[in-house]
Amino acid sequence: RSAKEKLAAADISEVDAEHLFAYVLGISRMDLHNSVKLEAALKALGDFGVIEDTFAKLISRRTAHEPLQYLTGIAYFRHLEIEVGPGVLVPRLESELLVDAVLTHIKNLEEKVSGEISVIDLGAGSGALSLAIATEAPRSRVIAVEKSADAIVWLKKNVARISENVRVVEGDVADVLPGIKCDVVIANPPYIPDAQELPRDVAGFEPHIALFGGPTGMELPKIFIAAASRLLKSGGVLVIEHTEEQGAAIADALSVDFSEVALHDDLVGRPRWTSAVRR
Repeated sequence: RSAKEKLAAADISEVDAEHLFAYVLGISRMDLHNSVKLEAALKALGDFGVIEDTFAKLISRRTAHEPLQYLTGIAYFRHLEIEVGPGVLVPRLESELLVDAVLTHIKNLEEKVSGEISVIDLGAGSGALSLAIATEAPRSRVIAVEKSADAIVWLKKNVARISENVRVVEGDVADVLPGIKCDVVIANPPYIPDAQELPRDVAGFEPHIALFGGPTGMELPKIFIAAASRLLKSGGVLVIEHTEEQGAAIADALSVDFSEVALHDDLVGRPRWTSAVRR
């Protein structure tokens, strides 16, 4: 109760106290409400003073707006537990519909062609999207591209733990994978305008290199679009994330090399990603 009050005073969801206490005890949040499991967890850990001290330190860090996922080391994305921490973006649940669309496209391709479906994830970060596709579409062959050395650490850790079928490539999207052609490109560029203010949880902790896309926010997305144009086969599909205000600018940037440009909403009904077909 005390922890919840501290979080509420910092304008943070009180439920985070339950997530963190469950994390300290090594049980699920729902098990906190199961007296038998809760008592067993407390007895197994023994020293309640240590439990209380550890929990208090985590609450202090959360009230300073350090992301919950950094504190527990885990972010949930679709059916996966993705390891995250400083240096890599926390996967957003809003991206789950994008993955759904890619999986539907892969399924359609599988009915038309034999062999593997090649997918390149530009700006893969923790690998959440790459790994969701690799585990849910067994015929896919996924290459996860990431520039940040800090993010690469988390990407490799998740690939090793979840699906070694994902190939990790460290490099800049502008010139990575020369001569390679693929069926699908997922682009998750930094797209936030440099001057835009962000929530404290994001601005104070998550890597700015993965957030800000230039003075207008479109400078880096245009580089990702050029890379997708180079990497895709004719008829290949690009899906690219962006802010809810950038749909028209993204469509304009895609107009040279792509057709069938379509804007899509995220889980809360905001236009947050676009699909297009390589001419």
